[in-house]
Amino acid sequence: MTEQEQSLLDIYRKLSDHDAHSLMRFAEFLAGYEVTAADIVHQQSVSPSASSGAAEQTSTLQTGDIPQPEKIERPEQEKVVDALKRLSATYPMLDKKFLLDKASELVAQHVMFGKPAKDVIDQIEDMFAEAYAKFSADKRRS
Repeated sequence: MTEQEQSLLDIYRKLSDHDAHSLMRFAEFLAGYEVTAADIVHQQSVSPSASSGAAEQTSTLQTGDIPQPEKIERPEQEKVVDALKRLSATYPMLDKKFLLDKASELVAQHVMFGKPAKDVIDQIEDMFAEAYAKFSADKRRS
């Protein structure tokens, strides 16, 4: 066991049951979040010929055209990480690193403090929509 692993275990053992549970949820989130971020990077690096026609149309910026978001329905019972994947696919034209950095604060509210997933997803959807509005306005100006 590394020194860092031992330190984490020592901290875990000192926590109350509630805090230990929160730490576990956060660790599980981080483990899944790394995969999600990698998935998003992979989706962005896929060549246009490998993507669907609709995705190609929305992510290809032609002179004067502003790509439109994909129409991906929100499932009734959606996990926060799945919502991030869905919104990344919905808005392939946006800078995901910036959005994921901002979204991580909201996800932490869900994982660490038990904020309902529906509320967090609503806020993340708003954040993506605002980023798209800014993206569109910037494209119109240029």
